[in-house]
Amino acid sequence: MTTPVAEIRELCVRALEGGALDEAALGRLLAADDEGAEELYAAAREQRARQFGDGVFLYGFVYFSTYCRNACAFCYYRVGNPESPRYRKTPDEVVAICRDLAASGVDLLDLTMGEDPVLLDDGAVRLVELVGAVVEATGLPVMVSPGVVDDAVLRELRRRGADWYALYQETHSPELYARLRVGQPFEYRAAARAAARAVGLLVEDGLLTGIGDGVADRAHSIAVMRAGDWQQVRVMTFVPQAGTPLAATPPPADGDELRAIAVMRLAMPDRLIPASLDVDGIRGLERRLQAGANVVTSIVPPTTGLAGVSQSELDIEEGHRTVAGVLPHLARLGLRHAGPAAYAAWVERARRRAAAGDGAPGAGDGRSRLEDGAPPARGGGTEGAE
Repeated sequence: MTTPVAEIRELCVRALEGGALDEAALGRLLAADDEGAEELYAAAREQRARQFGDGVFLYGFVYFSTYCRNACAFCYYRVGNPESPRYRKTPDEVVAICRDLAASGVDLLDLTMGEDPVLLDDGAVRLVELVGAVVEATGLPVMVSPGVVDDAVLRELRRRGADWYALYQETHSPELYARLRVGQPFEYRAAARAAARAVGLLVEDGLLTGIGDGVADRAHSIAVMRAGDWQQVRVMTFVPQAGTPLAATPPPADGDELRAIAVMRLAMPDRLIPASLDVDGIRGLERRLQAGANVVTSIVPPTTGLAGVSQSELDIEEGHRTVAGVLPHLARLGLRHAGPAAYAAWVERARRRAAAGDGAPGAGDGRSRLEDGAPPARGGGTEGAE
């Protein structure tokens, strides 16, 4: 049942005034109809402007190994799928790609892999060395997405310069999780994120929509991610993949994803929330930004042989998933690329706040804009942080 527009407005006002949104209220917002969703998106944009002004961060994406030992029901790269392309980039190839991405202007390098036994055996030495080489070659913040790894590997990744650990639960409803991430204990992923935070890494969690989830599941996931106090949270729409148990699933529309982005922005105002290019490509970017996202992810350079995850080829070789391809869309929405210096400053403040037990940089951290000296936010709101 959809939520009346008047109630959507009331809940949005409550959030913008700093009021609490419990799990039931999150569900009511997620159940907005199309008219109510426009109210929701407008409130999310206002919340983003108060926290981040008009600045948006850009993430380079390097999916350097598509080998994986897991059999996730939704994933194109699940073990044993003959349909998926398999490759494992050499360290020199990865470093060269990262240098080029850094030169193009991205703010962070996301090094992603399947749970590749070749790279994870023997204490993940190859992975740790690769991260160190990328950090040394580029000087940019690095996010590592290697799947579940043990505490010792997380410590080594942080020691070699990694800033972020990304590990998505996909859903925080255990029964649904068991159908998606076959044979992978629910608790292991939650424990790995906690361990990453304990060694000084910033952490990203995320959910997937269109995989049998309902409003209650999504509301619960948002509430759990908020309680986890992760610095970045995301949502993506499921894309059916050839050769998987869910291949015949009708492709869902992106409305649930957009509503979830907006609700996450209202519930977690100061968090980084991505608009991924890996679902609808460049044509879906503006919708996600209009819903309240403030990071563009899955920027993939052409002519490198790299694949995406949900969309292995979409818009890559055409050059649309590049910094140059993204910037016109930001400008059309009155947004701008915040830039590597602003992002590095955000990461440093986030790390200090995490060490102090205060979560992500946000309202009340003593800073009034994403960058010192940035112009006032559109909409006249007082900026809380970045």
